[in-house]
Amino acid sequence: MHAFNYHRPSNVNDAAALAAKSVDAKILAGGQSLVQAMKLRLAAPTDIVDLGTIKDLAGIKVDAKSVTIGAMTRHAEVEGSAEVKKAIPALAALAGMIGDRQVRNMGTLGGALANSDPAADYPAAVLGLGATITTTKGTHAADKFFKGLYETALRPGEIITSVSFPIPKRAAYMKFKNQASRFAIVGVFVADTGAGVRVAVTGAGPCALRLAEMEKALSAKFAPESVASLKIKSDGLNADLHASAEYRAHLITVMAKRAVEAAMK
Repeated sequence: MHAFNYHRPSNVNDAAALAAKSVDAKILAGGQSLVQAMKLRLAAPTDIVDLGTIKDLAGIKVDAKSVTIGAMTRHAEVEGSAEVKKAIPALAALAGMIGDRQVRNMGTLGGALANSDPAADYPAAVLGLGATITTTKGTHAADKFFKGLYETALRPGEIITSVSFPIPKRAAYMKFKNQASRFAIVGVFVADTGAGVRVAVTGAGPCALRLAEMEKALSAKFAPESVASLKIKSDGLNADLHASAEYRAHLITVMAKRAVEAAMK
């Protein structure tokens, strides 16, 4: 690990100002990705801005239309929240599938989204539910947030403060996980929003993506058989030692079918 300057601001405005001072500064949320990258010398930030003591960035609020979660809220808190379980059970279930117990008690919603790991779980929920990401510089619609491999719409010094998830009529998330890391080889989030169906996939491409063909089929009839026979093209999908692009394409259909079945229960 290379040497760096460590900052622990008391509020989000100071954090944003510190982050903007250097192009090589990094925001530290849960540290489940950044710290590991630094240990391997894959990342060498000059400055680390730790958000851990900013209490305003954590917490869960639920109203009749949405669930709003602070960026520094840990995965375990979302998993265990009675309010989230009642409003959007699929979101609480997804949080419970992330990593292992240590990761869920350290990792944060904001950190997961800002990192935009291609195999992360939360991006599927954000995209699948059509969430709104609030930052220190404004808001981002889910459909315009994920840009590519580890790339988002966040600008230098911009910090996620909260995410608002609209409450759907029904939703579910299913994933085929890597047995060692528990990252999604393919994960599919299906949500019936009342204004149509959204289908978001993680693990298959460079970043989370929507599948218009499945959304159209499920909007016409929300049933497993609507997607069971759909063949997803493997063009542009990830291929690595865990799964070929063709296998990931097959898994998308399988996980989508399972997600619809779970949402209908």
